[in-house]
Amino acid sequence: MTFPVRRPGRAHALLDTEARAAADPADPSWPVRLAEDLRELDADWRESAEICANAAWAARSAGHSVLGLLIPEQVTAAGPDPVTSRTFRHLYMSALRFDFRCPTLQAFIEQLPSTTLRSLDCYSRALYAFALLGQSRPEGLALMDEVLAEAGEHAKTLHVLLHGLWLGQDLEQGAERLLALSSRPGFATDRDPILLFRVAGALRRLGRYDEGLAAIDRALDLLPSGDITVHADLVRERSLIAAARDLPHPSPKGGTAA
Repeated sequence: MTFPVRRPGRAHALLDTEARAAADPADPSWPVRLAEDLRELDADWRESAEICANAAWAARSAGHSVLGLLIPEQVTAAGPDPVTSRTFRHLYMSALRFDFRCPTLQAFIEQLPSTTLRSLDCYSRALYAFALLGQSRPEGLALMDEVLAEAGEHAKTLHVLLHGLWLGQDLEQGAERLLALSSRPGFATDRDPILLFRVAGALRRLGRYDEGLAAIDRALDLLPSGDITVHADLVRERSLIAAARDLPHPSPKGGTAA
């Protein structure tokens, strides 16, 4: 992970903050401590997105989802300062994303106070776009374009949008859009197994099975040894691609190809 250096030692302080957040996911007070740490650092939305997404994923992987620690009323209430309010939103909304609760995430965002809704940071709006894209709602595409214009090459934000395109199976040209997004410089294309996993799914939907198999095999090779969080998803995708490749396909004259 790379953090922009706003002053000497800042990147190290941010890494320490993330490590503290993930140290004891069973401790129900860690989200509050994380908010305090980010407030002390005066974290911007990019830094908050990095740390909160990783912390929410680590807690979920350990069986202690943020959804069991924060309640919607706590997240929507006016916090003591903007950084604390944003931290709780990033944690809670990221947890909803990781659970694929798209309608719930959409409803949560749309019932935020109007002043909060109008001033949502770029990463929060990316999560809103994910909720819409994941339901194959076309308005998610317009919101995605707005987010991209502001996000630049912020990888965490790009991953949220990529996730939405991957989940929204009925989006117009969804697979093509996913492949176009995956080529942006913000992605580490040859080193990111999750990116390659989503690319493989898009290639399968387009009937490009050999390319899809190459992508998913590369993704499997890049997973950390002993990974149990997403390995089964990658293996399932490989099986889907192989099965689709081996199915008989119609010939140009209406028969079946050999």
